Amino acid sequence: MKHIKTLGELKQSGYQSKSIKDELRDNLIENIKNKVVTFKGIHGYENTVIPELERAILSRHNINLLGLRGQAKTRLARMMVNLLDEYIPVVEGSEINDDPLQPISRYATELIAEKGDDTPIIWLHRDDRFAEKLATPDVTVADIIGDVDPIKAANLKLSYADDRVIHYGMIPRANRCIFVINELPDLQARIQVALFNILQEGDIQIRGFKLRLPMDMQFVFTANPEDYTNRGSIVTPLKDRIGSQILTHYPDNIDTARSITSQEAKLDLRQSKSVYIPDLAKDVLEQISFEARESEYVDVKSGISARMSITAYENLLSTAERRALISGDENTSVRLSDFTGIIPAITGKVELVYEGEQEGADFVANALMNEAIKTLFPKYFPKIEKLEKQDQETPYDDLISWFFNGDGFELLDDLSDEDYKAKLDEVTPLDTLIADYQPDIDQHDVYFEKEFILWGLVQFKKLSKYRYSKGLKFQDPYGSYISGL
Repeated sequence: MKHIKTLGELKQSGYQSKSIKDELRDNLIENIKNKVVTFKGIHGYENTVIPELERAILSRHNINLLGLRGQAKTRLARMMVNLLDEYIPVVEGSEINDDPLQPISRYATELIAEKGDDTPIIWLHRDDRFAEKLATPDVTVADIIGDVDPIKAANLKLSYADDRVIHYGMIPRANRCIFVINELPDLQARIQVALFNILQEGDIQIRGFKLRLPMDMQFVFTANPEDYTNRGSIVTPLKDRIGSQILTHYPDNIDTARSITSQEAKLDLRQSKSVYIPDLAKDVLEQISFEARESEYVDVKSGISARMSITAYENLLSTAERRALISGDENTSVRLSDFTGIIPAITGKVELVYEGEQEGADFVANALMNEAIKTLFPKYFPKIEKLEKQDQETPYDDLISWFFNGDGFELLDDLSDEDYKAKLDEVTPLDTLIADYQPDIDQHDVYFEKEFILWGLVQFKKLSKYRYSKGLKFQDPYGSYISGL
């Protein structure tokens, strides 16, 4: 219908006005009937959040997405735009997107009264029907609702009693749009009160004007439970006016977390081609976030954002890339020792409790990595029991003996790929363990798993690991005790 330019042509076309909530509802119904995925790229919510969100849309509710940081709340709200009609007609020149068939502003009603069927109209694309405001303490009623504009009054030589001097705020200007307020509890209580009428009756009031503008809007709010105690809260009458409150959550398994990280990580194409990352490395990376959400050092109420895994993934590849540049390798594979490069991505994303602050952010980051390795180790290699009978044989006896009879094993950070592989090949019992317990492993992953075995034995106190400026040293734990390392 984009060729239609006047109100008369619009009437002749048979176009019928529809509220935004009906648009969302009707288009969602079509998607469900035709098995079309509405919220593409959202992983882990297929059986929880998305069904609840769809039910809220079908119920024509305003929505509050409640969850910790990094749970895709804002992304869900933005993707609702895909459920809008591609284009809607708007009275040309209207500040508040007046529907030509149901005008609400003085400007639009007067223009239609003057020009009738010749009233010009324009077509608004759905991408332009999304407005977003981050709630901050300095937000005013004038910002979001509107106020009297003295400059407009002076220029037009109008009295302050004339409603043409009103300057509309963000909400009226988002009429017939999806309007998102992020971090709702941060909005001052008096500003939240100003939303009561909009949510319940659908109209706005500006200053002392006898003005009723029935807004046609879909509101989506986001909130973090932590904010209820730290910075503010949602006032009870406002919560009462929000139709559906939907709880978001973090991924409940590593595969889902990997999908999110892989999708969201921003990598240079050359980096992706030159650095290979083993599957086990991806699992270790995601397991760190799972460990952080259970750690005694981390304030779990503040949440562990998915952004931690994403930025850590980017750092991990950059660490491997930098090492390859130094050693002159054109291509390389991620090593477990490269994980020291992700510490800045962890320390900047976790909120520590008192015990964590006492230990220090670097200590906590290393502890999370060690716990991730310890958790995953039994999934790939035989479990190491805390208590073992004396003289009981284990699959690791040959490897432990290799270290017991040697002077230790050094693995420098900046070894070339050739030297790194040659160094690990010296530890011959590792080949037997790989052959026995990971016979179908991708050959590109072999050396990462060899190093993984060494780190795993350190976590179960079978070996000791010492970090120094240029790399790592693994040795028998008793040798470590005797040498004082």
